[in-house]
Amino acid sequence: MVGVRDASFSVSRGEIFCIMGLSGSGKSTLIRHINRLIEPTSGTIHIEGQNINDLSQKDLRVLRAEKIGMVFQNMALMPHRTVLENVAFGQQVRGHDVKARTQTALRAIKAVELNGWERKYPDELSGGMQQRVGLARAIAADPAILLMDEPFSALDPLIRRQLQDKFMALSAEMKKTTLFITHDPDEAIRIGDRIAIMKDGVLVQIGTPEDIVTNPADDYVADFVAGISKLELISAKKFMEPVAADTQRKGPLDLDAWPEAHPDQSLDQLVDLSIATQHPIIVKIDGKPMGVVTKNALLRGIKGDTAPTGQAA
Repeated sequence: MVGVRDASFSVSRGEIFCIMGLSGSGKSTLIRHINRLIEPTSGTIHIEGQNINDLSQKDLRVLRAEKIGMVFQNMALMPHRTVLENVAFGQQVRGHDVKARTQTALRAIKAVELNGWERKYPDELSGGMQQRVGLARAIAADPAILLMDEPFSALDPLIRRQLQDKFMALSAEMKKTTLFITHDPDEAIRIGDRIAIMKDGVLVQIGTPEDIVTNPADDYVADFVAGISKLELISAKKFMEPVAADTQRKGPLDLDAWPEAHPDQSLDQLVDLSIATQHPIIVKIDGKPMGVVTKNALLRGIKGDTAPTGQAA
């Protein structure tokens, strides 16, 4: 059986790249190639320009210890070690002295808001707290790359959303490059800078959340994202119409009376602007009109029809 086929993609420094698909689609198999937990039968993996296929086992261990961190759904915390000892374990393996690794671990524990739990053992923590310990352990190792394999999928919705928020904030602050595996479209849309959708070991489509939702490559992708709200995803530039076209229909217009928006403002924000006025919304960049969003266009956007009736200036 072919686990992953023709999977070619690149991930930018500091990007959160989500890989999404159903169980058995090849997501976990793919991510385990990045640090050669699974050896590719063909093809190459490059990290910062280095072909890691050529690394010896010794150099590969160094890469895994210093440059790549992994966070799994099962945190695999050591039950006989405290939270502090679990988080500091990676530093201990590297040979850091007790004082240095303790300070590093305490900073990571504070980052995931587990202050006061340093001396507790894993069986004294809730599931969400154990996930935070796993995240802190990965952060403490300070890897350039994080590989996260459905780390929040077993959690309750509220705790899951809190950890997503925490992860996104930490990722932005620490500028971590992340490959994030999930089978949940809402999670992928929420945290991913770009998303790759897999089916039967093949990357069916790669794009931004907005691209994936508004321009699905095939019926499989369309079905996958069918239930996702477009209010926060679709931006004004997707369905604004030329200012000139509206002027021709209605004659000279007092554009100063129209509410203003930026091309990147979401459909949700545009709806709020539209509620407070009878005028269309003028879309501007640096004070220059770029297009117009009418109430009819907003209704089409809510329904998912983002094709503008004209080409925006």
